[in-house]
Amino acid sequence: MAATPTGGFFMSAHHPLRLAVIGGNRGFSYARTIDALKEHIELKVVCDLDENVFGKWKERYPDIQTSTNYEKLLDDDSIDAVFIATPMLIHARQSVQAMRAGKHVLCEVSSAHTVEDCWELVETVEQTGCVYMMAENFCYTRLNMMIRNMSEQGLFGELTHAECGYIHDVRIATNNEDGTLKWRGEMLRDYNGINYPTHSLGPIAQWLGINQKDGDSFDYMTTVVSKPASQCDYFAELFGKDHPGAQPDYWKQGDSALTLIRTKKGAVIYLRNDFSSPRPFNYKHHALQGTKGSLIPPRFEGEEPMVWFDSFSSERSYNGNVTWTPVWEYADRFEHPWWQQSREKAESVAAFGDYFIMKEFAEAIREGRRPEMDVYDSVAISSVFPLSVESAANRGKPVSFPDFARNKFKF
Repeated sequence: MAATPTGGFFMSAHHPLRLAVIGGNRGFSYARTIDALKEHIELKVVCDLDENVFGKWKERYPDIQTSTNYEKLLDDDSIDAVFIATPMLIHARQSVQAMRAGKHVLCEVSSAHTVEDCWELVETVEQTGCVYMMAENFCYTRLNMMIRNMSEQGLFGELTHAECGYIHDVRIATNNEDGTLKWRGEMLRDYNGINYPTHSLGPIAQWLGINQKDGDSFDYMTTVVSKPASQCDYFAELFGKDHPGAQPDYWKQGDSALTLIRTKKGAVIYLRNDFSSPRPFNYKHHALQGTKGSLIPPRFEGEEPMVWFDSFSSERSYNGNVTWTPVWEYADRFEHPWWQQSREKAESVAAFGDYFIMKEFAEAIREGRRPEMDVYDSVAISSVFPLSVESAANRGKPVSFPDFARNKFKF
């Protein structure tokens, strides 16, 4: 039988959320956010297998507890929730463990990498009553929340097409200095598909109203993947042509993975995932098309995203004489309320939307409600990983999305 959440599903307005950070290295990037939310969150423990990471935490928080034993930490009744910032392929298992021990969970991306783990996450949330939220910070950037606000107010009209991509040369994060693999490298070695879908797909899902009342849901998808040429070149350059990583058959993951998703309401989504191709970063690629407006992304750092809206145009687009407008010219009218209220604080603590994630997680627990990016949202976009692997292995055969919400939302 699952344990009851230690803080109760509801928390007293005077009782801050007592938090443990699991994964001290990545987790430390949230330290400034935790400090900014001290009226909502009390940091109690940092847990990591490597004791060397505790030093920077102790410098910032001299009285903090540390632990190298996750299972023992889950028995601590003084902890209400855990923030899981460990390697991606163990997120689901650790999240389930925590909720079965009565802890609410905020989990870094992605939630899971198998369909079975997605189902277990959903069932564990439903059985325990714990709050589960994924820390997908790209959803809560200033731009992406403003586009969401525009979409919800109908500026784009009926949505028909979206593009997104995580194109980010992070080959340096795949290996240690001696050529052995880190978890990212192991993932590229063992899986072939869209292995990091949520940064790209999270904002798009919110703009389309995925899993929302009167919104939409993913229907089916297809994936094709290129050969692993750039990953091989990188290992050959660093470790020589005799290194296993310099051989194409060492890697299952190709350089560029491309997925097409169709929703039940008939919108289509193009998604590209590329960790390996040599080029400047372009990991915030998001575009949107509807019957009344369009968004195009910047091509490089420093270029502005552009929009066009029928409702603000004196001409019709089919006449061929309309022009784009920088999206920020609409900020005064369509800034998302969260950013209107807290922009200074949010920008002072993190480059993305970390402030809003932590605040929303604590408030959802206190108010006893579903959080933003809840378990159904999380597994919908995370499941693209295993579904893409299945599709790519079958020459791009279309694969249907499971109904993780079991028809809880009507479309």
